[in-house]
Amino acid sequence: MNTKLIISIAKSLLIARWRQTMVAAMGVTFGITMFITLLSFMSGLNDMLDNLILNRTPHIKLYNEIKPSNIQPIQLSKKYAGSYAFIHSVKPNSSRLELYNNGAILNTLKKDNRVSGIAPKITAQVFYNIGSIDITGVINGIDVEAENRLFFFSDYVTTGKFIDLINVPNSIILGKGAAEKMLANIGDVIQVTTVKGDIMPLKVVGYFQSGLQDLDKVQSYTSLATAQKLLGKPNNYVTDIQVKLKDMTLAPMIAKEFSTLFGCDAEDIQTANSQFETGTNVRTLISYAVGITLLIVAGFGIYNILNMMIYEKMDSIAILKATGFSGFDVNRIFITIALTIGFIGGFLGLIFGFFLSAAIDQIPFNTSALPTITTYPINYNPKFYFIGTIFSLITTYFAGLFPARKASKIDPVIIIRGK
Repeated sequence: MNTKLIISIAKSLLIARWRQTMVAAMGVTFGITMFITLLSFMSGLNDMLDNLILNRTPHIKLYNEIKPSNIQPIQLSKKYAGSYAFIHSVKPNSSRLELYNNGAILNTLKKDNRVSGIAPKITAQVFYNIGSIDITGVINGIDVEAENRLFFFSDYVTTGKFIDLINVPNSIILGKGAAEKMLANIGDVIQVTTVKGDIMPLKVVGYFQSGLQDLDKVQSYTSLATAQKLLGKPNNYVTDIQVKLKDMTLAPMIAKEFSTLFGCDAEDIQTANSQFETGTNVRTLISYAVGITLLIVAGFGIYNILNMMIYEKMDSIAILKATGFSGFDVNRIFITIALTIGFIGGFLGLIFGFFLSAAIDQIPFNTSALPTITTYPINYNPKFYFIGTIFSLITTYFAGLFPARKASKIDPVIIIRGK
């Protein structure tokens, strides 16, 4: 049968039942609106939570871990060769924390096409001295410019300027929690004691706030030169090399390669932050489940409306079939009705979903724990709108398929005889 005629009949049936059509379309519109809004908000929330860690985490960290030696003295003895040795209370070996030959390592990494940036670092356990009280802390000696370029360091310095670590000798940027504990203001000089007992005064030039309070209570930052001076080490002393890759997914494989090549330990970002990735996947799964459930509920509404339309229009369907319309043609008419409802409702849902997401994006969200966040996070990924469109059409298609098959099987003789 002519496609234009099929569309014209479907249009007439839609207009004749315009209230029910509007209700069905509104159900799809509401489902798509909430689907888009929920996914945009939850994805934005995932990005925000992950970035709190991932922005500050290298894709690969090269370091020397304190651990027992793999080979114990008894294993080198010929006397006990072939015997089983059971060793208890094994102590760590005496290897140094610094990375050996780090200059050559840095040069090799700079020439690697897979690496987008590197930042050397010194991590040192210290005590912040407050009168007679010592507070445990960690000082990170960083290459300030490289740290800012790769890990957005300046975004987390809430007070002061990050570049002052270079401009001001013997300076420190304290974690917000640590500064509050010590009542240290900008410009104050604090005393820091190393684990070996060396004391050094450092001038506070800023506050750092990562959004993770446990870290902010102990972490602080100085320049590499200041950290080396604090520890009494030469200017080539480095304990960590932070590596950012062009493709983060290659981190586990490249970490193993670097560990073997440089003879040190290597930790990839997936291993270091596996719990955050799990949380992200669970939240995303819940968002999709809720959104799809809303669309399925809207699909049941369309199914019921089309079923009622079939019962009310049985005589019209019988006349169509009596005048030459096949069961396949009747099927096409009701499928067209369902897809039209899905298309109109889905299109409106995409528009309302975008504007509702934009409205949420403007709501202020100010908290001292998250200094880089000013409004509720929203992700405007086009993928969500594409998925919403596909699901709206699929849901309405199947919602109309079963009533359409029922209508196509109506025997016009029985209906007309009954009338």
